[in-house]
Amino acid sequence: MNNLNIALPKRKTKIKTIAPGVGYMRIVMVNVYFVSSISDPDKWILVDCGMGPCSAQIKNAAKEYFGDDTAPSAIILTHGHFDHVGALPDLAREWNIPVYAHKMEMPYLTGKSSYPPPDPTVGKGIMPLFSPLFKRTPIDLGQQIQELKENDTIPGFPEWKIIYTPGHSPGHISLFRDYDRTLIVGDAFVTVQQESAFAIITQKQEVNPPPAYFTIDWYSSEKSLRKLAELKPEVAGTGHGIPMKGIVLRFQLDNLVKNFNEVAVPNQGRYVHQPVIANENGIVAIPKKVDNPYYKMIFSAALITLAGIAIYKAVDASRQQSY
Repeated sequence: MNNLNIALPKRKTKIKTIAPGVGYMRIVMVNVYFVSSISDPDKWILVDCGMGPCSAQIKNAAKEYFGDDTAPSAIILTHGHFDHVGALPDLAREWNIPVYAHKMEMPYLTGKSSYPPPDPTVGKGIMPLFSPLFKRTPIDLGQQIQELKENDTIPGFPEWKIIYTPGHSPGHISLFRDYDRTLIVGDAFVTVQQESAFAIITQKQEVNPPPAYFTIDWYSSEKSLRKLAELKPEVAGTGHGIPMKGIVLRFQLDNLVKNFNEVAVPNQGRYVHQPVIANENGIVAIPKKVDNPYYKMIFSAALITLAGIAIYKAVDASRQQSY
């Protein structure tokens, strides 16, 4: 690892380096990754594209990190959920570069299929309550999107192996660099409890299962986690949370795998006992909704609270204007 000849940024940037040639930046509550080639430090790829209209933020950070206006060789998607493709249409169009994803993720990136509904009944925090508001309709990249295959490598970056890690989405992938055991996992697991607004704000660093409200196949998710734990990663860059490394990472990941059913799988939820069925054309079958009166009560209370806050701010602003 110490002998790797990969240039690091010469200027202070918003991108933080987690391994030689691998940097990340947090956008709202999700991470994007900037990965340099082992053979050519000026050649790089972007992994995932953040949340919301953030293309300018990504481009400016890349310019600072690499020192010029060089576009990446490609964009790699761990999966196509709304918080990982925010800047994708703009960046793909402006840079005119290939975008790669697993074949099982293609329907959601070519306009063919929406993702299954999120599950607001899984509990664990307030964020699932608002998940029905999250976008799940597909984007359409047309011919610009290309397939990645399991156990293949990233085109032009042979040091990075593609690991198929479904469960959170049908075509979810992770990326692994064997010689220094660097792992980019998307949302196969995360290092913050993504269901908890408090945890998101504080960014308490710990290995957690994939965000429950968007995970549609818990059996596949467990298999994917076992596959990643067996790699014994030295560094893990996750889609949510601060990247982790070393023995703490491996211990917590192993513990999550060993106790998956107890600590990861929700006590209730739409996809807990029956997964979504999907194929290369999109969603085939979705389990019926789970009736949860507790969820309805809490969601109603949350909406009333938000409405109260909005009314209070409006009244307060009106008072300020009257003085």
